[in-house]
Amino acid sequence: MVDAMQLGDIDLSDIEGFWTLPMVEREAAFATLRREDPIRFFEERDLEILPTGPGYWAVTRHADVIEASRRADLFCSGHGTNIPDLPPEFNEFFGSMISMDDPRHARMRRIVSAGFTPKMMRRLEVHVEETAESIVDSVAGRGECDFVGDIAARLPLVIICEMMGIDPGRYDEVFRLSNIILSQGDPEFFSEGDDPLEAFLAAGASLAAIMNETAESRRGGDGEDLTTILVNAEVEGERLTAAELASFFVLLCVAGNETTRNAITWGLEFLTANPDQMELWLSDIDGITPTAVDEIVRMSSPVIHFRRTVTTDGARLGGREFSAGDKVVLWYNSANRDEAVFDDPDRFDVTRDPNHHVGFGGPGPHFCMGSHLARREVSVLYRHLLRRLPDIHATAPPDRLRGNFVNGVKRLPCAFTPA
Repeated sequence: MVDAMQLGDIDLSDIEGFWTLPMVEREAAFATLRREDPIRFFEERDLEILPTGPGYWAVTRHADVIEASRRADLFCSGHGTNIPDLPPEFNEFFGSMISMDDPRHARMRRIVSAGFTPKMMRRLEVHVEETAESIVDSVAGRGECDFVGDIAARLPLVIICEMMGIDPGRYDEVFRLSNIILSQGDPEFFSEGDDPLEAFLAAGASLAAIMNETAESRRGGDGEDLTTILVNAEVEGERLTAAELASFFVLLCVAGNETTRNAITWGLEFLTANPDQMELWLSDIDGITPTAVDEIVRMSSPVIHFRRTVTTDGARLGGREFSAGDKVVLWYNSANRDEAVFDDPDRFDVTRDPNHHVGFGGPGPHFCMGSHLARREVSVLYRHLLRRLPDIHATAPPDRLRGNFVNGVKRLPCAFTPA
């Protein structure tokens, strides 16, 4: 049992302090917030490269996160989903759909969704199986590896790049660039003397260039990748512009690549810390995998928060009244440990059912459209891992990414009996 942090000592804006604490201590602090002040105001820290913001309301209870997610009319995304106030062009380019409101959001989501044809989804499912098996084959004889770099990161990267028709020779470049965008200023991802903001912009521009080159090569073609479909097909007389397609690719690299790999990574950490749950899962791999995957997503909360902005004076949530322009931050990690929804919420239970987590966002227009593919990737990879390497386990604590936006892991050493 971890001693609960006092309410007045909790500072969700303290990247160097609060967000370097072990996960168990952070989650105990969120339990204090849910219990004592579930919608609490926090000041923003001076980020030097951006103007200091006016502060934000932290929404920590499951019911309130659900309500705010549903009420996009009162809590909008168009002013940005990060806590700091970024320039509009940042939100437009790096946020893509997640930083849009209807009707623009609905239009883009409709066009992109039309590209995920049944034929494409069948191809993807086959490719997920083949890629997962190949990844496990590549490490099985070694007896040890870095679980992040050698296993968890490879599957979503390959699937996204293959889905978009990216040249395989550029996969590593895509991986490196997406890491920079989600680095949250972690110094490991920058050279000495680099300006993080400039590196962030350069990484986005490079990803956009990769997509623009790919799109030009597909225009007028009849390929089966998503880029070919999106540059050539019209939905209700509309198609994505070049800028929208590039922005969508950046979103895929960030949301689809980084978050899935971190869910996979935290899964091994949870199984190592809870060997009884590993044993239980091994006893019925096919039967337990669906609930185990959702429990991994709940416990890890790969995306820790998204911000919304209040649209109307007098909007209410959880008993509080807000003014137009107020920032409201939805803490998914806290909602996923809410005692009012989950029995023994800090316990990792691979058979937990029901599991009403918000690991893919809350219900409403911004629920993750890639949730089906993400579940598929995690499920297939763990089925192959557990059958081939049943004693796989972490051998050191996870080397965590610094920051409060993505629950990232940079490295996780692991070992297993060679097979």
